Amino acid sequence: MNKKIFTVDEIKRKIEFYCVYQDRCHKDVEKKIREYNLIPEAREYILLHLLEHNFLNEERFSKSFARGKFRIKKWGKQRIVRELKQREISSYNIKTALKEIDEQDYITTLYSLIEKKNNFSSETNLFKKKKKIIDHLLYKGFETNLIFEAVNEVVI
Repeated sequence: MNKKIFTVDEIKRKIEFYCVYQDRCHKDVEKKIREYNLIPEAREYILLHLLEHNFLNEERFSKSFARGKFRIKKWGKQRIVRELKQREISSYNIKTALKEIDEQDYITTLYSLIEKKNNFSSETNLFKKKKKIIDHLLYKGFETNLIFEAVNEVVI
């Protein structure tokens, strides 16, 4: 299988489109650049270009990631933090990203997830039902203290 050969400028343009399509973290972009088997100087040149022209912005990525995962997938803060750490995002950017989540929306989401899980659960044993709901919310990444407080309030 013969691979197509690109110039550095062509690769730079391809990576720009990759970044424009969706906010990306450094780790994803570096992985994408590595696929082109460039010499280290060319990789550095492209990364620097992306940073200078704001195609690559870790803070912007962190904020949009946190907002999106919370609103769309209904993830809790712990899951978001874990995923951002996996992408090697700095602690400062993680803290900034978490500020994007409105505290009232967060609690409302937690309660609506409990209600939904409670209403669709066919479990008759109250303790098993609570455990299933708690496990689901822990998987989603909500904080233990919030979960227990909310579940004890809702599931009776």
